[in-house]
Amino acid sequence: MSNKGIFIGTDSGATTSKTGGVWADGSIISHKLRQSSTNSSAGTAAVISGWIDGVNGFLAENNLTWSQVQGVGLAIPGPYERYGVMGRAANLPRSFEGWDFHADYSRAIALAADRSIPLVVGNDGNYGGVAEAQRVRGGKKASVLMLAPGSGLGVAYVDANGLPLDGDTLSGMEGGHMPAPLHLLGNIRPFRCGCGRDWGCIEAYTTLSGLPQLLEEMLKKYPDHALATSATPIKEKVFALRTLAQKDDPLAVEIFNFQARALGLHMASLLMAVDSEFVVIGGGLIDPDATTVEFRERYLRIIRESAEPYLWAQQRLKLKIVPATLGELSQAIGAALVSLYTPRE
Repeated sequence: MSNKGIFIGTDSGATTSKTGGVWADGSIISHKLRQSSTNSSAGTAAVISGWIDGVNGFLAENNLTWSQVQGVGLAIPGPYERYGVMGRAANLPRSFEGWDFHADYSRAIALAADRSIPLVVGNDGNYGGVAEAQRVRGGKKASVLMLAPGSGLGVAYVDANGLPLDGDTLSGMEGGHMPAPLHLLGNIRPFRCGCGRDWGCIEAYTTLSGLPQLLEEMLKKYPDHALATSATPIKEKVFALRTLAQKDDPLAVEIFNFQARALGLHMASLLMAVDSEFVVIGGGLIDPDATTVEFRERYLRIIRESAEPYLWAQQRLKLKIVPATLGELSQAIGAALVSLYTPRE
């Protein structure tokens, strides 16, 4: 058994929680992710118990003990009323609103470890960016921007010290809900967004959540396409698009090219503010298990080509756009790294 200090990361989703960890030098303890049910339907106490069970299991699997744990990080979706206190989350029971998860998890950790251990908490998307940033930056002092389109658009900015921008109300880098440059996208109409804003959130033009509306718009150009005449539910049509695109279906290819262009323009807008040398692109569209090499190369190329005209010359020279590599491991590892990087009083 190693005597080296370790930092634990808990990634809590609405349905699944994951546990990971890093050594004191920032290296990952194990690439085998430990997953368990969050049990949110059973209430907050059950969630806390599940998080502790996850840490216990991770420690046992890696021949470690609580005596080695120097810090814990928790990645958890917002919104938050204040640091460590849950706001009204759309995918959690209403009873979770106002839950001081920082205080409850801190007490549970102290009970399990028989001593107080520092706990940091933050947005899961931001923490995922921390882990990916460490991978792409290596030992270089440079900031990293991450864009991860999936069901929604995760956006994170990680500074040169490895810490994410959380903002003064813990809503920093909610870049998915900034307005899309509709005038550069063919004057397309403002799409509806689940957040309720009416200005055309970029998330609706770059992710799965907006695909039903984007498909509806694009089918106007392809009235004879099989999806235009099919009685299949819209969700099934949307899920068929990625497979169709990899078979060079013109409609599907145009849709994902549009999403890449929209993401590239948004990336350029963000780079005007944060000026990062590295940009990590995450999400299922660049997952080697879900898309072909040709698809991924085209997607990343269009993102870059769409952004470059709007960047400064020096930015174009230094910019490195790379795919994410940690997958579902990123948020738990990022939480552990934030715990490692956070100064102790």
